Amino acid sequence: MTAAAAADAIRKSDPSGTIGLISAERHPPYARPPLSKALWKGEPESSIWKGTDKLGIDLRLGRRATALDPRAKTVTDDKGEGISYRKVLLATGGTPRRLPIDTDKIIYYRTFDDYRELRALANDKKRFAVLGGGFIGSEVAAALRLVGCEVVMLVPEDGIGARVFPTELSQFLVSYYREQGVDVRTGQALASLSRAGKELVLKTTRGDDVRVDAVVAGIGIQPNVELAVQAGLRVDNGIVVDEHLQTSASDVFAAGDVANFFNSALGARLRVEHEDNANTMGAAAGRAMAGDKTPYTHLPFFYSDLFALGYEAVGELDPRLETMSDWKEPFREGVIYYLKAGRVRGVLLWNTWGQVDAARALIAEQGTVRAQQLKGRLPAAAPA
Repeated sequence: MTAAAAADAIRKSDPSGTIGLISAERHPPYARPPLSKALWKGEPESSIWKGTDKLGIDLRLGRRATALDPRAKTVTDDKGEGISYRKVLLATGGTPRRLPIDTDKIIYYRTFDDYRELRALANDKKRFAVLGGGFIGSEVAAALRLVGCEVVMLVPEDGIGARVFPTELSQFLVSYYREQGVDVRTGQALASLSRAGKELVLKTTRGDDVRVDAVVAGIGIQPNVELAVQAGLRVDNGIVVDEHLQTSASDVFAAGDVANFFNSALGARLRVEHEDNANTMGAAAGRAMAGDKTPYTHLPFFYSDLFALGYEAVGELDPRLETMSDWKEPFREGVIYYLKAGRVRGVLLWNTWGQVDAARALIAEQGTVRAQQLKGRLPAAAPA
């Protein structure tokens, strides 16, 4: 998504410039969120394509960049072909984290091909184990139940979304998922995996045996920094970029999941693995490569669908911070504020829509605020 947004922005700035895109994917660029959301609700596969192949660019699919020489301004791909550039963007994304278990029976869910593999199994109404209760794990479990599959979730933490949501909300989600027919097992992870006939047998860290037809893992990603390391770029929890999204090497830019950038509203460096950042940062990087000097100051938001519930969120969502919940209806509609040293650092808009910009403005406010003073701040009244 990031590379597609950058290519589109460059083409708008320079209609005749030469643009090349190297991608390990065998498909042209596509939107990832529908892979665990809209496609499971009836949206056609045709809706995911970004249209990058219509921009008049040199699109090299199924290829991987293996070497970058910032001094010579060349990139070498996995077929040994050298490509020269004036400016280059590293939108290398991330690779799913893998469990320390030697098996090819786990779908580490991330790509369109992963979706197609999982959807084919789901169409046969297989029984699934979903590993992880975070962003991807919770969405995939809900998606599989929506199409009538049996689902067992192994969640190492005490609740779903426990690394993002306050304890009471995280534990509510466990009950909510169980009401939707998901067998949620908290405090349990995968210890071993074996085959018994046509079934897979998972041994959990509590010693339980779980028999399923297929296993899906959604346990986060590792940023793909290998090319940056090889090129001698500064790397620290991703590829470090400045306010113009340029790396430590001139004319080498980075954006998306892999980029570590400074955000002025939070006063901290971030690396964000969500759609809004991929699209907005990718477009900003494309404009910067075409000569635009506007700093990247965007504070990204992210969102999710969990059966009939949904949310949008902005900023730093860490349940270890002070939190204040302002419910219109407990766990069904409301706003949760995350505070540090008297300032709002994050906002969770739970079934509360159209308030992302207001949440960003609240985070950017100077001065301190007490938690109880936030009651009723959002949703903000619509401007007259």
